[in-house]
Amino acid sequence: MEIGLSSYGAAPLPELLTEIERAAASGFSRFWLGEHGGWDPLTVFAALGDRAPGIELATSVVGTYPRHPLALAAQALTAHAATGGRLTLGIGPSHAPVVESRYGLTWQPPVRHTREILDVLRPVLRGEEVEVRGTSITAVGGVAAPEVDPPSLLLAANGPRMLTLAGERADGALTMWTTPRFLGDVVVPTVTTAAAGRAAPRIAVGLLAAVTSDVEGTRQRVNTDFRQAATLPTFRALLDRQGSTGPDDTLVVGDEALVGETVGRFADAGATELIIFPVGSPEDQHRTIALFAELAKVHRR
Repeated sequence: MEIGLSSYGAAPLPELLTEIERAAASGFSRFWLGEHGGWDPLTVFAALGDRAPGIELATSVVGTYPRHPLALAAQALTAHAATGGRLTLGIGPSHAPVVESRYGLTWQPPVRHTREILDVLRPVLRGEEVEVRGTSITAVGGVAAPEVDPPSLLLAANGPRMLTLAGERADGALTMWTTPRFLGDVVVPTVTTAAAGRAAPRIAVGLLAAVTSDVEGTRQRVNTDFRQAATLPTFRALLDRQGSTGPDDTLVVGDEALVGETVGRFADAGATELIIFPVGSPEDQHRTIALFAELAKVHRR
């Protein structure tokens, strides 16, 4: 199992690029960057270029609504080439309140919308041309990107139909706030069954994590910081489905020994990689990153 480090990308761009270099030097297998109303992850990676050798780069996630899939394919292939073939493209439809309020777009049924996106994106990333005339997507043509292999493609998925789609049409799933039990009982078997006959799917699990002596205070902080996110339909449905009352129920928290034990449970449940989102005080975040850097080396052996 691989362990990667995620960033919210709030720093100035030069500092963010340095953060990626530090993650590489610390031994993390992958650096994950999502869309949080700031820097564009794919452009950041293209700007990184050949710096920070030895670490893979991944988006968690870029939204499918603001970009036509042909434009997204061109951007992803450019970043993949600029970084020497180190990109994993993680995509997702985001959430209805974000799509409608931020972008002023009409939310479509997410499984249908995402299937049409993948009908374009996956073959175009492989260098093929498409003619797709769907309910929400029309795309004709391809992207000329000579001598570039396709990046790995992951789909953000928590519900059963999206997990199935991730197994059928992508290289695996990217899931957030999942407990080890739900991962082993639902996520892994659903994606793996859907991917039957193809390469074993990747199962990337995003975790809020804190190595701290202030467990209760950190739980309260997580519930405050992520209260709004927990009301989004996708996350709320996941929390209800796995019996979690809130984000703090999915938090990996405690001292080094307890957190290390919990990480082992995710590995046993079938995660192929973890995406670590450090939370808590600045001191606890540094402590968390230090522990997971060591765990990354152990679990890669």
